[in-house]
Amino acid sequence: MEIDDMTPAEERVWRAYPRGQDVDFRGPADEDPARGADWGPERTVRASVVRALLLSAPQEDGETAALRLAGARITGALNLQYGEIDHAVRLSHCWFEHVPVLYAARLRQLNLRGSVLPGLDAATLRVEGVLRMSDCLFDGPVRLGGAQISGALFMDGAAIDEPPHGQPALQLNHVTIGDGLSAPGLRTRGEVRLTGSSVAGTVDLNAARLTAGAGEIALDAETLTVEGDALLREADVLGWIGLRGARIAGRLDLSHARLANPGDAALRASSCTIGLLWLRKGPRPEGTLNLRRAQVDVLFLEPEVVPDEVLLNSLVYTSPTPHEPAERRLVMLERDGEGYVPHAYEQLTAAYRRIGDDPAARLVQLAKQRRRRGTLPWYGRLWGHVQDATVGYGFRPLRAAGWLVSLLMAGSLAYALHHPAPLKADEAPQFNPVFYTLDLLLPVISFGQEAAFAPTGGYQWLSYALVLTGWILATTVVTGITRTVSRM
Repeated sequence: MEIDDMTPAEERVWRAYPRGQDVDFRGPADEDPARGADWGPERTVRASVVRALLLSAPQEDGETAALRLAGARITGALNLQYGEIDHAVRLSHCWFEHVPVLYAARLRQLNLRGSVLPGLDAATLRVEGVLRMSDCLFDGPVRLGGAQISGALFMDGAAIDEPPHGQPALQLNHVTIGDGLSAPGLRTRGEVRLTGSSVAGTVDLNAARLTAGAGEIALDAETLTVEGDALLREADVLGWIGLRGARIAGRLDLSHARLANPGDAALRASSCTIGLLWLRKGPRPEGTLNLRRAQVDVLFLEPEVVPDEVLLNSLVYTSPTPHEPAERRLVMLERDGEGYVPHAYEQLTAAYRRIGDDPAARLVQLAKQRRRRGTLPWYGRLWGHVQDATVGYGFRPLRAAGWLVSLLMAGSLAYALHHPAPLKADEAPQFNPVFYTLDLLLPVISFGQEAAFAPTGGYQWLSYALVLTGWILATTVVTGITRTVSRM
């Protein structure tokens, strides 16, 4: 392209490039780039001029070339597909007429801060430094699938309008980011796709507004790998978040977040690995919390934030935080959508034992037996009620002692008032109502009273009841002791 073919605005940009000088067409400080279509020729630059400048402009010895353009109206389609650009590119606060095409391009650094674009087609883009799209307004989808960014990706304050039906609003699938993804305050209408991506730093989506709609995907991050934290503090998400198979070395922070996907899962984090999961100080998620087969070092889950339905089968965690009484933690297990899940009770029991809270661990085990009772046939439920009432399934042994003392007193009083007749008067020992009752209650120990005397009438039925009750108490106590020993 000959320089004589350029407008004064384009000539100014062309001459500034070899020296890396700034060209700023902006007017008042509060100027809105969204009205860039109305800007005149004095600040209009054709996309073909920008392309020629970046791909074939002459260099000057002793100078570092760079495109630093602000406040321009860029007309036509900027097509840098497969292009290799060795200098920094900054097109900030610009208005683009068409979607820039950067497919498979290689750039040193790209800055689009504050610009307004109808979309971005930059799949498999390679950036050796930082890609900055802070405060950008996109009227269509942003495609960065398969991109490789050696530095950080900045999208803080960016907004992406609703894409065509069936397309994600933001495609970051299979992206490799050498630093972090910084997008606090990001606003999207449609799906954000992060599947299979790798981020060496932190994913910051604090205060993001991800709106997809009930039953739709708001954030799909399956098999995402994050070496730092994944932050969604104060985020507002309408739709579901998918983290199946993801690995987050630091914390997944959902503090103060609002998750809404009524009638379906709000958070799908099955089979993932997370250092710390924080779900606290916010409203209860509207939808299911799915943590099946997940592995979490520290589960920071406040009971008030537990949704109406959870899925916890095979969830493994070291300790639940903050420390809460077992009664408050059991509510979470009772809301499991799969019903009675033995592993969930065992996991909570192990967590309490790990911190030395044995009473809480026993209470969880008692709750497990009561929940299991509801899955048994009628005779199993009946026997379970007997075990629960007598010794609390062996986790409340003092209750058995109370029953024994009560029955001993009742039997001793009854037989003290009415001595049973001896079977052999000349061989029978002196009758003792206390030891006679003990003989009836204790199935193993014998004091020689039961075999020597034979009650009649109602007292005989009383003896049968004491024998049966003694066997029940003995059986449940032995069962409880066996269960306790097997877990030591």
